[in-house]
Amino acid sequence: MTPEKDNNNHNMAQVNAPVSLRRKRWSALSPGLGLILLVCFLWYLSSTTATSRHGISHRAPVEDVNHKVPMEVHIMSKCPDARDCLRDLVLPTMERVGDKVSFRLSFIGTASDKDDSVECKHGPTECLGDMIELCAADLYPDPKIYLGFANCLSREYARIPERDFIEDCAAEHGVDFRRLNDCVSRDDGYGVALLRESVERTKAAGVTRSCTIRLDEKIRCVLDGGEWKDCEGGYRVDELVHDVETLYHSF
Repeated sequence: MTPEKDNNNHNMAQVNAPVSLRRKRWSALSPGLGLILLVCFLWYLSSTTATSRHGISHRAPVEDVNHKVPMEVHIMSKCPDARDCLRDLVLPTMERVGDKVSFRLSFIGTASDKDDSVECKHGPTECLGDMIELCAADLYPDPKIYLGFANCLSREYARIPERDFIEDCAAEHGVDFRRLNDCVSRDDGYGVALLRESVERTKAAGVTRSCTIRLDEKIRCVLDGGEWKDCEGGYRVDELVHDVETLYHSF
């Protein structure tokens, strides 16, 4: 599904970050205290990765992903093609070769160049659905959890963001709804920042259609308008599994 306006569907809608983030000023430190804090800071850097300009903390991976095959799936949370793509190809593939894959779920939208707002094809509820799934991935980096949760939401995507529906999917996949809600509704605009970063990443990759599967940073297959396209090597699970295995053993 391409992210263009559809006169027969929802209009584009904006989601804005509620608070602008400002740099903090640090006062001068005594030499002794400064040395102690420097040691602590260096230890902190050794266990975490850098923070983005939006204040998004990217966790260091639990496993070494250098020898895993990068798979990135670009979707819209309220898109029927995303539902079918996750259910019929992505999830079954990950169940078979997930241990060989470095997986990422990214979203399609438009980030404003005037402020922190983001536009989503299917309206503000889709932007909220995107943020919910991104927050799940941020809180639970294991794809077994957050991909299963996203697939659960996509099965009845028209119900996003009904509270009871989100709570049921969260409970089914071991996601703490309270923590999820806190992430989405943070006063510093963290959830919107996650979404903005995701759609900018998708734009940089040149992806415009939901659902697009990229393997090793190259488009592997697209499901658009209910039709599989650009699927060199096929669009069946066995064929995608074969490609993952081939790439994995070539690294």
